[in-house]
Amino acid sequence: MRWRSVGYCGPVTTLSDVGRDALLVAGGGRAILLQIANPGVGRGVAAHSDFASRPLDRLHSTLTYVYAQAFGTDADKRAVTRRVNRAHAPVSAEATLDAPGYSAFDPALQLWVAATLYDTAVRVRELVYGPLGPEAARQVYDDYAVLGTALQMPEDLWPSGPEEFAVYFEAETARLEVTPEARAVSRQLLSGQSLPAWLRAGMPLVRLVTAGLLPSQLRAAYGLRWTPRQQRRFGRVLGVTRAVWPKLPRGIRFAACSFYLHKLRAAPDER
Repeated sequence: MRWRSVGYCGPVTTLSDVGRDALLVAGGGRAILLQIANPGVGRGVAAHSDFASRPLDRLHSTLTYVYAQAFGTDADKRAVTRRVNRAHAPVSAEATLDAPGYSAFDPALQLWVAATLYDTAVRVRELVYGPLGPEAARQVYDDYAVLGTALQMPEDLWPSGPEEFAVYFEAETARLEVTPEARAVSRQLLSGQSLPAWLRAGMPLVRLVTAGLLPSQLRAAYGLRWTPRQQRRFGRVLGVTRAVWPKLPRGIRFAACSFYLHKLRAAPDER
């Protein structure tokens, strides 16, 4: 594995040009809706998480975890893993007659969450920058496994390569079910009601991008309206993003990584 040092984020691999790019935040809604369409994840989120009413906290937590595992020091990784394990500890319930059991420590559910983050990152990146070369694509794929293996997911549960991952992801997507609980969480999340007014103003764009990135069957299951006009708007947003975003200085595109690692390192209870 080849390492090099880039700014505050420290040593990075090929993943740097994918995982460090703040562009991936645009896929956050897609990843979350894919996650909660898994009944185990969805039930756990509905019962134990208030992230729909505090979406910025969820975003901050996810980005801190991803950046620390991918680009942080060993101390960063230990700190963020402890933080996540503490948050996951109370998230469990037994199965009932009409609902599956779940545990945030379930390796299969952790695999699904990591898979949605990887698939979303690659999809967003390729829509804007174009496809990765075979070697870089494989390196990025292998690097993303850490999002699960840093927790309770064994290494051999991560599909052995991108082709095997595609088979797994297609099969899991076909089994997804948008329950009333998941639909309620999605409505609350995409409404932006709990956000400051200046952020709420951007929610129509967030809803458009989230719907445009979702598989069509999930878009319909969540009740997200999609018309030819919306498809054209989505295409225009992509066109502008492709023209502008890659030309921004790396310091801007990668600033979020430095910000979240600095914030993690400044928290005295996490070191």
